Amino acid sequence: MTRKYYLLGLLGIIAGILIDQGTKMLAVAHLKGQEAILIIPNVFQLQYLENHGAAFGILQNKRGFLLVITICILAAIIFFYRKIPAQKRFLPLHIAMILVAAGALGNMIDRMVHGYVVDFLYFSCIRFPIFNIADCYVVIAAVIAVILIGFYYKEEDFEQLSFFSSSKKEETK
Repeated sequence: MTRKYYLLGLLGIIAGILIDQGTKMLAVAHLKGQEAILIIPNVFQLQYLENHGAAFGILQNKRGFLLVITICILAAIIFFYRKIPAQKRFLPLHIAMILVAAGALGNMIDRMVHGYVVDFLYFSCIRFPIFNIADCYVVIAAVIAVILIGFYYKEEDFEQLSFFSSSKKEETK
């Protein structure tokens, strides 16, 4: 993979983190200690929440554990990102990895700086847990990955990914 792909990936992660952290700073400045702001009544609102856990409020007050898990996830992302070929066909997979990294780092920054993650987006119509932009990145990346694996990539594409094909290559020798 070329330096260009690494640089673009790093710039994408930085941009994602800046957007996430910027929206969280706005949430703290305008939502903390305030009533929720209704955007679409009975559907969507902005509501401040300090989440001391992970997604859906699980693992409350397990900050150290969540930091270790995040570092492990980031290490795996770096490993896999480096193995993905620098071809246009794999660009969506690169983007998914960048989104996960930006989301993981955005929430990790919150945990390290504040001891909690700032959440502020709430779909009240389905009583979905309050979330943030970093969470959106991870969910979007997961949807991209499912679509890619289920419908876009073929068997021969997976053979190009060295982390899938190394054992097959050795078996055929």
